[in-house]
Amino acid sequence: MPMRRSRIVALLGAVALTLGLAACASSEESSGGTRAVQTEQGTVEVPTDPERVVLLNYALAGYLYDLDVPVVAMTPEHTEAEGEFASAWKSDAEEQGTEWLPWDADGFDVEAIMAQDPDLIIAGGIGFPLRHATEAYDELSQVAPTVIVSGDKTEWQQQFEFLADQVFDRPAVYRDAVQAYDARVAEVREAITVPPGESAFLSMMADGRVYVLVEDRGLPKEFAELGFRPAPLFAGGGFEPYVAGGDSFALSTEQVGQVLTMDTLFLIGFQNHASWVDELREKPIFAQLPAFEKNQAYDLPYWAQRGDFDEAMELLNIVEQTFGKQG
Repeated sequence: MPMRRSRIVALLGAVALTLGLAACASSEESSGGTRAVQTEQGTVEVPTDPERVVLLNYALAGYLYDLDVPVVAMTPEHTEAEGEFASAWKSDAEEQGTEWLPWDADGFDVEAIMAQDPDLIIAGGIGFPLRHATEAYDELSQVAPTVIVSGDKTEWQQQFEFLADQVFDRPAVYRDAVQAYDARVAEVREAITVPPGESAFLSMMADGRVYVLVEDRGLPKEFAELGFRPAPLFAGGGFEPYVAGGDSFALSTEQVGQVLTMDTLFLIGFQNHASWVDELREKPIFAQLPAFEKNQAYDLPYWAQRGDFDEAMELLNIVEQTFGKQG
């Protein structure tokens, strides 16, 4: 059983002890050859047992390490930045010798990718990595079979299932992860007191620009499973995502006071900004918002916006600590 798989099964077992659930931990064996994977770009023949996988979206890394996929190189979390392995899969990346690949706002460095001699490229997801991969698909496909994870897969469950089931043929790893997560959600939902009223989730840029996460996908949807009520702002039809298929939309300074009238706000800093709540409390346009007046504005870690399985589990811990029932 691969090391990362063992960790997921251990999580599942720990939760099962609390809820009396039975865990299933099976493992699929690959048979060699190739496998046909259906993507938005068409059918891609991928190696059944890839040995040199290049990853072009940091946000997808946790899934590949959970699946014990050999990742020879990957792009850092942000463009033109030094790479840093996430704590959840750092040991796996170091053991595999995963290297960093350069990329910038204009796209990927195809020559650097080619130098890694990959037999499979995994790309896509959400945001700029998806756009860059889509634009460079023909070029990437000449280097190695390239699978782009569709931007329609906005939840970690959808991304993980696609990779585990369709690409790497290890569906039991995904099933175990989902069972552990669902059990933990049930625990946390019973352990917290949800603030009354509606919520909104803001992604704050370093220059102060404000983006609101679309309420029916990703992070807001995860909070809805815990009993929170994400405000239906995007559903009203007055906003467009920042890029086609994006998971957030922009607000102008003038719109902040008009739109963000809900009781609770969650703020996510871009590139690990320390505390937006403290900073924005000093700005009159934010200080007068109901969430700040009621002290119901909360910081979330920067990775929460597009978290994978490991980060989704850690976020449940944070929610439980923040909103746990007293006494």
